[in-house]
Amino acid sequence: MKQIKGVALFSLAALFTASTAWAAPTFINILTGGTSGVYYPIGVALSQIYNDIEGAKTSVQATKASVENLNLLQAGRGELAFALGDSVADAWSGVEDAGFKAPLTRLRAIAGTYQNYIQVVASKESGIKTLADLKGKRISVGAPKSGTELNARAIFKAAGLSYEDMGRVEFLPYAESVELIKNRQLDATLQSSGLGMAAIRDLATTMPVNFVEIPNAVVSKINNAAYQAGVIPAGTYEGQTEAVPTVAVTNLLVSHEKVSDEVAYQMTKRMFAHLDQLANAHSAAKAISLEKAAKNLPIPLHPGAERFYKEVGVLP
Repeated sequence: MKQIKGVALFSLAALFTASTAWAAPTFINILTGGTSGVYYPIGVALSQIYNDIEGAKTSVQATKASVENLNLLQAGRGELAFALGDSVADAWSGVEDAGFKAPLTRLRAIAGTYQNYIQVVASKESGIKTLADLKGKRISVGAPKSGTELNARAIFKAAGLSYEDMGRVEFLPYAESVELIKNRQLDATLQSSGLGMAAIRDLATTMPVNFVEIPNAVVSKINNAAYQAGVIPAGTYEGQTEAVPTVAVTNLLVSHEKVSDEVAYQMTKRMFAHLDQLANAHSAAKAISLEKAAKNLPIPLHPGAERFYKEVGVLP
């Protein structure tokens, strides 16, 4: 009798273990950026969309954006992340000066999304109207070795400038940079983000500002294919009556090789099935295009994402 009872208990324990393993949730942690940027609201919208994936448990993490996100993915501390295309290329190659001590070979692409526009905005009273006018002025360029800060370095170099030319350089996130300009403790900020980003909207409605153009002549000197000429359309921000030439860099959604093919497939499929929801979260998402999502990527596609693109005829 004791033996039969022992067998029964063993069977129940085995059944419980199996059912627990079967019911284990699929964690989808989405790595974004600062809460005042564009990555974060779109990431929140994605988390809501992915809640419909069977067994999924989603979360959204505010970070210092591109470089931190990619290093976290490599370490398996997230399943999906936003990152700038130039940072992704540097991560894959292991460019130490860009914040990557070794090649991040576990990274896999989910999709190319919308473009980031380099937006240089200065208080009108600073007198800054051109890149050359930044000499001797106080500017914030994003967190050290963030995607934004790497953009700043590339643009200043192409314009014949360096941090040493500035009066003071701060390495601060979007919202903090804007608050310091409002308080007249900074003259300008360089921000890499989707159009209509909240912090710049806030600044433009609070005080008169100048938007500093980045001419095509400067863009052509940047030795990186990820950088393209772009335009901030007139009326994007309050008081901005003219279009502003600038630099555009494509954003990517990135995962890693340990995320299952099925989860990567579902994340890709559901994102494109709910683009209207992403656009409601932030207008920058209106630029996400299925036809362009799998083109000119600096890293390999995740097999799950590749399956989706082949299913819909985007890839042969």
